[in-house]
Amino acid sequence: MHLQEKTVSSQKVYEGPIFTITHDKAELENGSEAVRDVLHHNGGVCVIPVTDDNEIYLVKQFRYPFSTVTREVPAGKLEKGEDHAVCGRRELLEETGCTCSEYIYLGEMYPTPAYNTEITYMYLARGLSFSKQSLDDDEFLDVEKIPLAEAVKLVMDGSIKDGKTQIVILKAARMLGI
Repeated sequence: MHLQEKTVSSQKVYEGPIFTITHDKAELENGSEAVRDVLHHNGGVCVIPVTDDNEIYLVKQFRYPFSTVTREVPAGKLEKGEDHAVCGRRELLEETGCTCSEYIYLGEMYPTPAYNTEITYMYLARGLSFSKQSLDDDEFLDVEKIPLAEAVKLVMDGSIKDGKTQIVILKAARMLGI
């Protein structure tokens, strides 16, 4: 049982439209028990759209928990059982009006593994075509285009604070040799 924990009990303490929280007791490898509060989330997807000139599209939107506007790659929440590739294409179209001919899976990341089950799936979109943005009723955002090299600098100087955006920008830059 080295580096493992066994759930002894689990009690649902909150259930909402986006996530559920459980209050768990876990047996540790030394036989003692610990409390684990876990936020259960269906996961999400982010997509970095890259033009033929190695420019990317970011969205600027207000993030309520931090009371600030952030710069992020297009992203969204998965519905229960939804395919992450399909979700990513949908979010790309909704938020930027983009479709793509090339869609490259860049892997997954755990945003907050200490207490959150969320997995974020990452994609790179190339061969972009544009139609019309189709935002949700409660979604307000601006789209901006910047060179990928500039986006890397914004990650490195701390201007881009969103974790999924930082990771996917650096992965795309590395993959494209920028």
